[in-house]
Amino acid sequence: MSPRLPTTNSDYYRDPDDDQLRLECGVFGVFGIPDAAGVVALGLHALQHRGQEACGIATFDGQRFATERHMGQVGEAFSGPDTVRRLPGSYAIGHTRYATAGGSFIRNVQPMFADLEAGGVAIAHNGNLTNFLYLREKLVADGSIFQSTSDSEVILHLIARSRKALMIDRFIDAVSQIEGGYALVALTNKKLIGMRDPLGIRPLVLGDLDGRYVLASETCALEMIGARFVRDIEHGEMVVISDSGIESMRPFPAEKARPCVFEYVYFARPDSVVNGRSVYGVRKRMGHRLAAETGVQADVVVPVPDSGVPAAIGYAEASGVPFDLGIIRSHYAGRTFIQPTQGIRELGVRMKHSPNRAVLDGKRVVLIDDSIVRGTTSRKIVRLVREAGAKEVHLRSASPPIRWPDFYGIDMPDRDKLLAANQSIEEMTKFLEVDSLGFLSVEGLYEALEAGPRDPACPQFTDHYFTGDYPTRLLDREIAEGRNELAEQRQLSLLASA
Repeated sequence: MSPRLPTTNSDYYRDPDDDQLRLECGVFGVFGIPDAAGVVALGLHALQHRGQEACGIATFDGQRFATERHMGQVGEAFSGPDTVRRLPGSYAIGHTRYATAGGSFIRNVQPMFADLEAGGVAIAHNGNLTNFLYLREKLVADGSIFQSTSDSEVILHLIARSRKALMIDRFIDAVSQIEGGYALVALTNKKLIGMRDPLGIRPLVLGDLDGRYVLASETCALEMIGARFVRDIEHGEMVVISDSGIESMRPFPAEKARPCVFEYVYFARPDSVVNGRSVYGVRKRMGHRLAAETGVQADVVVPVPDSGVPAAIGYAEASGVPFDLGIIRSHYAGRTFIQPTQGIRELGVRMKHSPNRAVLDGKRVVLIDDSIVRGTTSRKIVRLVREAGAKEVHLRSASPPIRWPDFYGIDMPDRDKLLAANQSIEEMTKFLEVDSLGFLSVEGLYEALEAGPRDPACPQFTDHYFTGDYPTRLLDREIAEGRNELAEQRQLSLLASA
């Protein structure tokens, strides 16, 4: 089970049958750009798909820091010229969030800020620390007082407790103690810092806006502000941006990069370039491979919008079956609200997806989705397609079966709730109420990524959701499992002595 504090309540706001994967977070930072808060707000707009639950901006105007953190989306919190007045300065970082560690509370919203004897520091973090609970318990035992249940605050405490003299050395000292997948941006009174985890699991890119440097989770955020893409921050690299320019550091031993493959499957915006690969191009090639591996006689290829569209286009191109929009998605549904009864919850999918009867009626439909998690939403969509008159429904997943949970920033169900981890293809076909079911193979995914055959000894990507091959140790999980085993042994001992 994913090691999280028991206070998390991010599930409270959504349909309990909703099995959509939740994105990690997005980070953005600028240095030496006038009205920096307004520029950061635009960048966060472009990263809104990475988290719609909360957002925040921290700025520095040469004398003092200013921070604002809000529940809700960027447009609700940071719109209009008043943003720059409230958050003055030419140095700023921002964050858009979906809760993966910690709950849906304002105190968990980033950037997080602390006043230290060495000066103020604000930090924004994308990803998840796999030794968060271990570090937090250790810090609390040593006297630290936490204001949130977010793993990002651990990093601030580690910086504060470091005995190094320089802020940069304190930052390195802190980051050397954390494990997992992360991309960080931090702001001090003199510097903007960017850091990517040693395996490069979470993305971070460097841009240039009129000679000033920008850090962002994705290239689409650079496009939003008119910045030029310079390069990816390398795995394990730390960049320090100041008035003197930019300095690159490698504070940790080199490891082979293993970026998250789900950035290509689902998370990144299609117009982004991640680790040198066009996300849109990869998703189309996934569709090509899916058609080659799971082709079926059909009349129309229909995507589950919006994330299934590029793969469906690729499937249609490779198979020769026409592509059409058989499902129309509403972009105004907003966050799914609490439904009072099961009957009304069953109608909730219609808030977001409406069948296009003119395309579906009497047709053999190939329905393309990016992935299948628990299968509950997929089954609802299949029922909508059938109700609209489809003669056959053949469901295809543009990614391999998801059989293992994630611990690096994706809010993914535990293994006992993952459909493919618990059912065979035949059982899933029956559960999803489709005429046939097919998944892209792991080999096909690697071919679509143009990465060469998967290296079993050291895979080119973080792909544990499909393979169970986790790229790092999972300390919190190991400790939790050890405690559970010890508790079971004690219970058996008590029963035996009774």
